[in-house]
Amino acid sequence: MPQIMTGDSPIQLWHELVREGESRAHARLDEDLESYLVFTLMRHLGDAPLAHRVMALELLEALLKDGRRRRDELRDVGDRCLLLAGLYPDLAQRRRVSLRYFVTLGQGAYDQLAQELTRAVAALYAQLARAFAQLVRVLIEVRKLSGEWSGPEPLARLELAARGDGIDPGAAAQAFEGAIVVAGTERLQ
Repeated sequence: MPQIMTGDSPIQLWHELVREGESRAHARLDEDLESYLVFTLMRHLGDAPLAHRVMALELLEALLKDGRRRRDELRDVGDRCLLLAGLYPDLAQRRRVSLRYFVTLGQGAYDQLAQELTRAVAALYAQLARAFAQLVRVLIEVRKLSGEWSGPEPLARLELAARGDGIDPGAAAQAFEGAIVVAGTERLQ
C-alpha cells in the first residue's frame, strides 16, 4: 500500500513527494535542483493542455522571440518537457516519438537559456540541462507513488540510462530488473 503524504502546505507536500522520488530513484538532488523541481510542479499543476502541446514547435516559437519573453518561453519548454518525460512518459509512445525526444528538447531549452542569462541564473539552467535525465527519473518515481502506474516500458527506461558516452550500467540494471549488465568499452550506437 502506498504511503500517504501529509504535508502541512502544498510546498511541503511537493518536497516530501520529490524526496521520496529521489529515494526510490537512488538519486540525490542538491537543494537548487530539488527546489526548482518542487516549484516547477507547483507552477504547472493547473497546466491542463500540457499533454496536447507540441514541444518542438513551442521551442521553435520561443527561439523566434526576444528578451524576457524568449527566456520565459524557453524556461516553459524545458519545464514542460521535464514534466512530460517524468510524469507522462507513456505520452511519448502514443505520439510515436522516443522518450529521448522530450529529454533532448528540454535539455536544449535549458541549455539555450543558460547561454543567455547572467552568471548566477545561467549556472542553475546549465545544471538543470546536465541533470535532466536524473530529474526525469525522480519524477517517474513520484508518479509511481500513486500506485496506479508501474512506470515506463523497459525500452523507455533504457533511454533514460543513456548518456553521451554510452549506457550507464547502474541505470540500465534498473531499466531491466533482474538483468546482469556488464559495462563494455565500446560505445553503443
